[in-house]
Amino acid sequence: MSNVMPLLSEIDRRLLDEYQRDFPLSERPFADIATELGVDEAKVLERFGYLKRLGALSRVGAVLRPNRVGASTLAALAVPAERLEEVAALVNAFPEVNHNYEREHAYNLWFVVTASDQDGVQRVLRRIAAATGLEPLDLPMLEDYFIDLGFSLRWI
Repeated sequence: MSNVMPLLSEIDRRLLDEYQRDFPLSERPFADIATELGVDEAKVLERFGYLKRLGALSRVGAVLRPNRVGASTLAALAVPAERLEEVAALVNAFPEVNHNYEREHAYNLWFVVTASDQDGVQRVLRRIAAATGLEPLDLPMLEDYFIDLGFSLRWI
């Protein structure tokens, strides 16, 4: 894997930095963003696609308070180091998983699963177990905390 940072255009940087919060809630949000950036809607969609393929973002969508609409859980897998990238890709392929991240722990791959209800969450965890051959640790939320995960990306 190369350590060289791919080139990001000014539009890429603005998409990553300015739309972590306050994403337009309208019938045509990408058109609204395009107007704000001085480009056309097709360009915005093309650049978001590029950023997703690049791995600079995993999804574009709302983040809702856990278990207010549907159900969710934090889960973790103990993944052998040599399988970490493979298993992370398998987990990320589930539409019910919006991100995963590596931690320095025996349970080294953590992710959030969302579904319409708790039974759906459990079905996804079983499917992840079947796909990976690893048993997920289910860590349901006992108390919620708001952590703003938006970070300025002006330096990239």
